[in-house]
This record gives sequence, structure tokens and C-alpha cells, in this order.
Amino acid sequence: MRRTAALGAAGTLVTGALLTGAIAAPPASAGQHPKNGTAEARGVQTAAARAAEQGIDWQDCPADWGLKSPVQCGYVTVPVDYARPEGRTIKIAVDRAVSTGSKKERQGSLLYNPGGPGGSGMRFPNRITTKSPVWAKIAKAYDFVGFDPRGVGHSAPISCVDPQKFVKAPKADPVPDTEADKRAQRKLAKEYAQGCLERSGDLLPYMTSENTARDLDVVRAALGEKKLNYLGVSYGTYLGAVYATLFPDHVRRMLFDSVTNPARHKVWYQANLDQDIAFETRWGDWKKWVARHDATYHIGDTPEKVQAAWEELRATAKKHPIGGVVGPAELTGYFQNAPYYDSSWAPVAETWSAYRAGDSKPLVKNAGPDLKDTAGNIAAENGNAVYTAVECTDTAWPTSWRKWDRDNTRLHQRAPFMTWANAWMNLPCATWPVKQQRPVEVRTGKGLPNVLIVQSERDAATPYDGAVELHKRFEGSRLITERDAGSHGVTGETNSCVNTRVDAYFLGGRTDAADVTCAPHAEPEPSKDKGKDKAAAK
Repeated sequence: MRRTAALGAAGTLVTGALLTGAIAAPPASAGQHPKNGTAEARGVQTAAARAAEQGIDWQDCPADWGLKSPVQCGYVTVPVDYARPEGRTIKIAVDRAVSTGSKKERQGSLLYNPGGPGGSGMRFPNRITTKSPVWAKIAKAYDFVGFDPRGVGHSAPISCVDPQKFVKAPKADPVPDTEADKRAQRKLAKEYAQGCLERSGDLLPYMTSENTARDLDVVRAALGEKKLNYLGVSYGTYLGAVYATLFPDHVRRMLFDSVTNPARHKVWYQANLDQDIAFETRWGDWKKWVARHDATYHIGDTPEKVQAAWEELRATAKKHPIGGVVGPAELTGYFQNAPYYDSSWAPVAETWSAYRAGDSKPLVKNAGPDLKDTAGNIAAENGNAVYTAVECTDTAWPTSWRKWDRDNTRLHQRAPFMTWANAWMNLPCATWPVKQQRPVEVRTGKGLPNVLIVQSERDAATPYDGAVELHKRFEGSRLITERDAGSHGVTGETNSCVNTRVDAYFLGGRTDAADVTCAPHAEPEPSKDKGKDKAAAK
């Protein structure tokens, strides 16, 4: 799951048949989940058959998409409502980079979702074109295919508020001082939910993980694939788990990286509370690292001193927003990159160090808004709108403010870094204006092959328990644990213990006879170009 600036707070296997060509294949047989007797299931079959016949008209990508040749782009048409496949449709944007190996080596298409909800997978094919060494072997066997899920980017994008208003800063401190502060945040959340209805009400009731999974099956058919090869990261693991439950016999290879807990009682209110605790843990890991490198950053030589410096920074920004735009909400939005990704440890520390040395420009640039970047602001607002729409529509949320207040007040005592910011980001779900659904009961179905799960122990965004839960639910799955590590998105890191097993799985369907624990990847080192880099985004 992903967190961005929002509202008043801080807020991204047994093998099947090998495919050696790009000709359209008929849709796979219906899955074995009970929901496959519903009108939606029949609608998927209809839409997939149509997509298989039409295929994808691959062309050079539009210039303003930022995707250069040899990456190609196209669209797949899907129903808005799968219960009415002959009704209104939308187009799902897809792109690909073709495999680098021989025709004999090719095994089909590998689809990717980076998470969110609201994340775009359209940059995934660049892992082939930039010749990423971690993905070089898999690139010989697969076309890398990305897509914008429904509501995202170039796929009938939704919106809940004017993008320029969305990024305007400084926002209110997410940590409330008074009941009046809480009332103001509640008002913002209710207005945001209403804005989603007013700006995107025609698509809002259909913005669910189930429908996105159905879209994924239609994309599979349009690609000419009888079985799906899939890599999901973060929320992308939940999307994959829903897909595998609805269409178990459509899966060929499926890898889950940094797992969102699929248990119904976790989706989504409890999952977010769990996340707050995990963020606090990883925030502590980063503070220790900063303290160890005090000779470089001069922030504090103990975690306690680093924490004190953080609280001083928040207090200063609250009283006088830095550069007029960076207050506590913006600081939390930027500094959360460090618990998220190891690749952000040094850049965030460098930016902070530069500020303490008298140069506030890097902090304002990284944490503050850029009102001139209208395209970026549109993308940020869209991503937040989709995040909210999917999580709020997927399941029923508590409607009692007393419960929200009690739970987050208590949790803030244990996990102050993210708790209230996360609460305000999700609070629109308490007054959501369209019908909320019941989550899929994720489980093994007939025909599901062995799947592979990869997880770091100290992941902040998707706590480790989620991987354990998914492992229990999918019979025959294998779990690779990266010990004493916490970067979100393990497969993109350089760790031979993990990388070789991911290659073996995608190339030959091979998994270990038992679960595996790997040593952590290398810890980040301070870079020399202090204070100039944007925090890495994955």
C-alpha cells in the first residue's frame, strides 16, 4: 500500500503451457471460485473473448506519456460494470517492451502492478530498455507489460478535487492539538468524499479490487495469453491474490512481493492501523542509521537525539512553515520515504542535513509543492483519488467517529510518526457516498499452481504478517523472507539469495522444497552529493 500527501494530512508455482507467439488465444476456462457463477463472471468471459479476438493495436506511445521507443502502447476495452458487459466501457492503457531472448526462450508476457491502489505500472517495460541487471535473465523470456488500472492515469482517470488545490501547502498539522483540529479534519474528509462523488460518481461504484482483477483477466486475453504471468508489489499483491482466487486456473506464474494482508478483517481499516506500527519500527531503524553516520549528517549521534531533532524540526515548521510551504504535514509526507525505501535513507538524511547547515532549498524542493508542475500534480491527485476510491469501495469501514478517535488516539501513543496522518487520509471512507462491497475471501482454488512470496521482515508499508497470512491461504506457496531488512519491494533490490530464486521461478517454475530465509541486502551508504537528490520513488 502507498501513502501520499492528502487532505489536511500527510498523505506508491507449477508451470502452465509455454507461449511462443503473440497470436490471440481464446480465454482460459472459467475459474472455480463460487463467484464465477455470477453475472460478473459471465461478463468477464464475454469481455475476455471479445478482447482475445480484437487483440491490442500496438503503436509508438504518445509523446506526452514519457515512454520512448522501443516501448509500445495500446488499449484494451473493458466493461465498467461486468454484470452488464454490453453496457458502458472504458479503455485500459497498456504498454510493453518485447523480450530480449530468442523465440525458443520466450515464455509470454509478464504483467506488473506496483501497488497503491492508484499506482501506474506503465514504467515497468523500462526495466528491459534500460537493461536492468536484476531483470536481465527474466527479460529474455518475457515481454514486460505494464498497465494503468481502471481510474488511473490514461485509463479513464478519476478525480476528487482540483489538483492544484490538492497539492497546495502548508496543510494542517496531522497531529491534532484540540477537538477543533479534529473537527476541521473530519470536515475535510467528508468534503473530499463528496468531491469524489461529484467529480467521478459515474465510475466510483465500480472502483474495486475485484473489478480491477477482472480487467486484468481481459488484458491477459487481449495479449493472447492462455495463462497469466504476474508480478505484484505492495497492493499489487492483493490484486494478484484476488485474481488468483477468482481465476485460479488462469494463473501460470505469480509472484507476490511485499504482501498486503488479504484477510477480510484486515481489509482495509485494520491493515492501516497495523501499518502505523510497522512504520514506527522502520522509522526507528532509519534513526539508528542516521545516528551511525553522524559524522556525515550532523543530526544526532544517537537515535534519541535524532528523534529530538525531528520533533524540533516539526515544531519549527509548525510555527513558521519552511519556505512558507513546508509544515508538519509536508515534512511527514517527505520523511516517510525513509521508512518506505532504503534507497531514500541517504537522500532524506542529506536534505535534512543541508537544512540544519542553513540551506533550506533542498527541503522546500523535496517536501513542498511545485504549482508549476501541473502534470505531476494531476498525477498525484489522481493517484490519491484511486487509492481512496478502491479502499473505500472494497469494504465497509467504521462510520463511528468515536471508534476512529479512540483507536487512533491510543495508537498514536505507540506510533506517533504516521498514525494521525494515516487516519485523516483514510477518513473519507467513514462517509463514503457509494455502496461498499464485501472483500473476496482469498484462498486456493482448483487449478492454482504454486506461487512465490517474497517479503522483508521489517517492511513498513506492508507488515510481515501479511506474507505469512497469504502463505497460509495459498496451498503449495513458498515464502522467501529477507531477514533484518525492511525496504518495500524486495525483488528490485540486489540480493543474490532472492534474485536467483526469482529467476528460477519465472524461468522454470522452480521453487525450493521449503521456505527460505535470506540475509539482508547491503545497507545504504551515505552519498557524496548531499541534499540534492529527490527521494527515490518506486
